[in-house]
Amino acid sequence: MVCEMLPTLTPLEEGKGEQYLLEVKGLKKYFPLTRGFWRRAVGYVRAVDNVSFFIREGETLGLVGESGCGKTTLGRCILRLIEPTAGEVWFKNQKGERLEITKMTPKELKNVRKEMRMIFQDPFSSLNPRLTVMEIVGEPMEIHGLARGKEVEERVRVLLEMVGLKAQHMRRYPYEFSGGQRQRICIARALASNPRFIIADEPVSALDVSVQAQILNLLEDLKEQFHLTYLFISHDLSVVQHVSDRVAVMYLGKLVEIGDTELVYFSPRHPYTEALLSAIPRVNPKSKMQRILLKGDVPSPLNVPSGCAFHPRCRYAKEVCTREEPILQGVGDGRYVACHFATELALKGVEADVCG
Repeated sequence: MVCEMLPTLTPLEEGKGEQYLLEVKGLKKYFPLTRGFWRRAVGYVRAVDNVSFFIREGETLGLVGESGCGKTTLGRCILRLIEPTAGEVWFKNQKGERLEITKMTPKELKNVRKEMRMIFQDPFSSLNPRLTVMEIVGEPMEIHGLARGKEVEERVRVLLEMVGLKAQHMRRYPYEFSGGQRQRICIARALASNPRFIIADEPVSALDVSVQAQILNLLEDLKEQFHLTYLFISHDLSVVQHVSDRVAVMYLGKLVEIGDTELVYFSPRHPYTEALLSAIPRVNPKSKMQRILLKGDVPSPLNVPSGCAFHPRCRYAKEVCTREEPILQGVGDGRYVACHFATELALKGVEADVCG
């Protein structure tokens, strides 16, 4: 399973897009900062800034980065839960047609959304407290005309059993369930319309550690059973390493490194990736791996530094980093890195005992 990445400032190769289930080109989301009586824009928060990547059918692409770097906004822009400022999102549906999501009318978007679903981070706020589990899970089936009447009830029963809940749970309300059970309900709802692609936005971050493992194993089993493709968003590097085929690292609205999970974790090519990996808790107390403490704070997306956005915190930064913005480009092993010195730096990855 392969996910490839091309330089964000280089035109995509003709005909390549047909190989991918999802293709994102130059996606941007700028939120205006307004002031005054007329609410005029005096600046823009660059939440997602010229992001491009591909996901092939059947793979899991992990998206990691610090809180506030734009991961969730990116996921929501792909599904147009938030309207992107610029860029393109191409999706290959069950008929093999490549559809441009950002140009669709609401009616056209409804037809493709049944194949693209999202599991939200908070299982408490993402469920309507006034609806029963039967109504929550059955609603997508009715909206998309997939089932009616007794058929809905039967399909809800099957879905609940698939995610580890009992059929009698369908008459209960969300407040009657634990956090882990609520997330199982959210997963059942995502599966209700027979999707091909699911964006999992930090699906286990709000759960206890013991429950996290159960939900992750459930997602893996469902992926194999239904031939699903995931964009798995998380700030937990250990979780991403466990579930992902490839990893994309995001910093201040941009992708800085993307590649095979093993390569990225054990031999990173971007200084920010190296710093993130050094923060993974170590199992072996004798480990020689040292935590890299980045200087300063994450810059505001309202005022992104010139040149490389990471240069104010990078211990390897040179004068060129302050002037020229690096583009995401190949480094020879199937990876793409946005760093002027990606092929020169000898960076440290995780040790074998850390990610096991």
